[in-house]
Amino acid sequence: MNNKKEQYKRLISFFSAIIILTLTTATFGYVWYNYYAGDIILPFYRKGNWLLVAIYTILTLLFFKVYGGFKIGYFKKADMIYSQSLAIVCVNAVSYLQISLIGRHFMNLMPMLMMTMLDIAIIISWTLIMTALHLRIYPPRNLIIVYGSRQAENLVSKMSNRIDKYIISASIKEEEGLEAIKERITDYDGVIICDISPDLRNDILKFCFENSIRTYISPKISDIMLRGAEEINLFDTPLLLNRNYGLTFEQRLFKRILDIALSVVGFIVALPIMLIVALAIKLYDGGPVFYKQKRLTINGKEFYVYKFRSMIIDAEKDGVARLACDDDDRITPVGAFIRKVRLDELPQIINIIKGDMSVVGPRPERPELTEQYKKDMPEFEFRLKVKAGLTGYAQVVGVYDTTPYDKLKMDLMYIQNYSLLLDLRIILMTLKTVIFPSKNNSSNQK
Repeated sequence: MNNKKEQYKRLISFFSAIIILTLTTATFGYVWYNYYAGDIILPFYRKGNWLLVAIYTILTLLFFKVYGGFKIGYFKKADMIYSQSLAIVCVNAVSYLQISLIGRHFMNLMPMLMMTMLDIAIIISWTLIMTALHLRIYPPRNLIIVYGSRQAENLVSKMSNRIDKYIISASIKEEEGLEAIKERITDYDGVIICDISPDLRNDILKFCFENSIRTYISPKISDIMLRGAEEINLFDTPLLLNRNYGLTFEQRLFKRILDIALSVVGFIVALPIMLIVALAIKLYDGGPVFYKQKRLTINGKEFYVYKFRSMIIDAEKDGVARLACDDDDRITPVGAFIRKVRLDELPQIINIIKGDMSVVGPRPERPELTEQYKKDMPEFEFRLKVKAGLTGYAQVVGVYDTTPYDKLKMDLMYIQNYSLLLDLRIILMTLKTVIFPSKNNSSNQK
């Protein structure tokens, strides 16, 4: 691909974002001035109105960033529309509450509903136009994959789902040698490196860097650890420092405060729903409402996780631990529904309040399944550096067929790059996953 076009990609994305922000802000400004500004008890002067419109713009920017609403060309069109629509609904809901607070009573809801419908129409039109324009300027890249193991097949399969972005036109095995690989990859727009020997990978990376060739790398566990390293200098020698002890005391403290605040509020809000679910389970077969199971959390500590029972009574009476699947005949009709909308997980709020779990973290695994995974992935217990979570990075980024190894990578990426902001982003992304569950959710690969 023409490197000159690549230089303008961020600029195009920037102006694309300005357009959608301008359109949605203008819509809000019109609704505010014509339907609300004159109805509040103490009307604002000019700067007050401007400030309210500016707050709306900032909220839209933040929610669009969280849900990937500006990533034209990275997500599929349907995913873009879902993401932006959810973002604008959240922004408009917050703005309506803000307006009602200013007006000191619940204001007329209809203008905000009409504005939201108009915003979604704008979003759909903008997405279709900008996606078509992006595809015309930046057609799919012709790629070659360098592979050394069967893991490449899974990666190729996933990238092939995005023929609007990637066309894997050729492959070459690492056994063919560095010189043959160098000669081949110059004929393509980029190269995919998947699980090859470290020395060969380093040589290919240096060659691609020297020749400005785009490179996609399937990271190893050690690569993810390095991403979280701190850069330091020992006199004139650069070093990378990995402390390898999980979260700091301050991070654990603020994370626990966030957990308590969110779980207490969440329990109060979810209590009516939990009572309805409990009644439905009880009426179906008269069995127990809750189901508890031994799981692992930080430092391998065992605890009992609470869930609404979604399977038949004594689903594992043979004592064999088995993961549930979509067509599992052990799942009851009520269970199928609550699993689909993830209501079966709500009792874990109690685990969070008790301190066994966090709102965000690697999903808790059963001890016996952990032992099985460790036979193929000795690094699996690295995810026990933090508390298990109700939701996690692997759950909002992964899809239904994400391999345990890839989930492990995502869990470690979360641990190595932890921040409260990342937790908040994952919580908001979880809302999108619950509302728009997708089996073929595309990643925001660049």
